[in-house]
Amino acid sequence: MLVALGIGGGIAAYKAPEIVRGLDKAGVEVQVLMTGSAAQFVTPLTLQTLSRRKVVLEQFDLEQDETIRHIELTRAISAFVVAPATANLLAKFAQGVADDFVSTFYTAVTTPVLVAPAMNTRMWLHPATQENLARLRGRGVQVVEPDSGWLAEGEVGPGRMAEPERIVETVLVATRRSRQLAGRSVVVTAGPTREAVDPVRFVSNRSSGKMGYALAAAAARRGASVTLVSGPVDLPLPYGVERIDVETSEQMREATLRARRGAAAVFMAAAVSDYVPQTASSKIKKQGGALTLTLDEGPDILAELGRERGEEILVGFAAETDDLIENARAKLEKKNVEYIVANDVSRSDIGLDADDNQVTILSRSGDLHEVPKASKAEVADAILDRVFGPASGA
Repeated sequence: MLVALGIGGGIAAYKAPEIVRGLDKAGVEVQVLMTGSAAQFVTPLTLQTLSRRKVVLEQFDLEQDETIRHIELTRAISAFVVAPATANLLAKFAQGVADDFVSTFYTAVTTPVLVAPAMNTRMWLHPATQENLARLRGRGVQVVEPDSGWLAEGEVGPGRMAEPERIVETVLVATRRSRQLAGRSVVVTAGPTREAVDPVRFVSNRSSGKMGYALAAAAARRGASVTLVSGPVDLPLPYGVERIDVETSEQMREATLRARRGAAAVFMAAAVSDYVPQTASSKIKKQGGALTLTLDEGPDILAELGRERGEEILVGFAAETDDLIENARAKLEKKNVEYIVANDVSRSDIGLDADDNQVTILSRSGDLHEVPKASKAEVADAILDRVFGPASGA
């Protein structure tokens, strides 16, 4: 998938590289278009390096054999996003002015257009700006509303460009969302749990939550109402997803059992602690020598869901270091689930705490489907394709 990113001339242009990086991590190719003034805030070389494509700066910056290629580009892209969209660019788009490459490109685009405004509060609230935005919305342009906060001028108020993570998620929704799961609810668990040893220490695992968060985002893009039960992770909330924050395995159990009522599917991607230490009421002091901890077996949320499952599709995950398929198949039968997603966590380039994954999806019917190494966003879509069928209307 290819997205065109237009960059206007404002201080928020310094965030554009993060937008390119975020789209790239999601498996999206990016063609950067810049106004001349945008190059005063961020260098074309930076964006060319990140996007791995020549940046188009000016109306006549194209080679002779490329003079028509920009029209071909409008046919190839899945969306045109402008961030930052200055008051000047919004006015040009609204009035049909085409006096530079970005504004000319806009007049030729027929795919979804998204703008992320960035300007001083007074400019944002000016009637002319609001009228231009109303006109653009009327044409179907999606506005990624600016945040309120400190502005470059030292003032506080609305007009600060939305954070790159929100812009990226909005683009992904606009370009890849379908109505496949509209009206259906999906529950996803993600991340590790933490089990207290004493008031200041805990035991946990290396799960980053990236796979679960990618699944939640992918289900939301297909129109599902998604509840994400999340252990402690450092990840932005996917667009359109409701999150329930938990810490311990028992908290995750309680939240998941509540959330799964009426769900079409439950994806247990979290790395729930198998064993829970008996917690000391006060900090354990260093005594010299070894410390022995007593660990009790923790709740088996997947098995409990399997025993009580109704019509919902139950998908478990098997993180294994040895005998991947054999262990995953045994878990599928023992837990009474519809699918098991198995991945090899002995490798550092996939699985736990990595950006990529490579999985095998096993089903109760005996099917075995290999998903080759790819970004976790792509793997998430492959898992949903297997469970629900390929999305249509994206």
